[in-house]
Amino acid sequence: MTTRINPSILAADFANLERELGRIASADLVHVDIMDNHFVPNLTFGLPMVERLAQVTPIPLDVHLMIDDPDRWAPGYAEAGAFSVTFHAEAAGEPVSLARRLRDMGARAGIALKPGTDAAPYLDLLPEFDQVLVMTVEPGFGGQSFIPETMPKLARLADAVHDAGLDVWLQVDGGITADTIGMAAEAGADTFVAGSAVFNGDVPAERIASLRAAASAHPHRHAAGHR
Repeated sequence: MTTRINPSILAADFANLERELGRIASADLVHVDIMDNHFVPNLTFGLPMVERLAQVTPIPLDVHLMIDDPDRWAPGYAEAGAFSVTFHAEAAGEPVSLARRLRDMGARAGIALKPGTDAAPYLDLLPEFDQVLVMTVEPGFGGQSFIPETMPKLARLADAVHDAGLDVWLQVDGGITADTIGMAAEAGADTFVAGSAVFNGDVPAERIASLRAAASAHPHRHAAGHR
């Protein structure tokens, strides 16, 4: 099973983002958290920043929209050059229509679930998405502690993806470190967002390799048949 490590630039040096992107060139994608101070109580980047990052990044952009009204705003991020655009189930009015629109624009479409959001209503909709993001902290701030109680939800999604034979990436975001990544991998995650665990080291590439190895050492029970 492929293991993807997506460093979050929320933990990077904002004054030197182009340099920081170069330091994580060995990662699979770069995770870009968009927060609007409405859906979550924090404010980060917007569309102009993503447009500029798309021009200089050595790896694809994995945009995570923690914003109200993604039905209106998400397509702009696909147009700006994001490889993947993930919006929150709790904020989207028409998640399937939005996912189809993002795919039509050439981006991967992802749906994110907060820790308290049940996965059950979305299991039958999995073919409409390229990625499901299971938040392992409450969205809004970096540096929070991993919530292990989210693992049964992740495992349920992994079972559904496997049983349906789908190629849907299962992403986790929040508190992912060398100590917690194995738990998420065993539950079925294949795509891991890490912020401080990557950028707080002198050599981010070494942190990325360490996380990748730690995840690969804990294969999910479906790994042999997972695409």
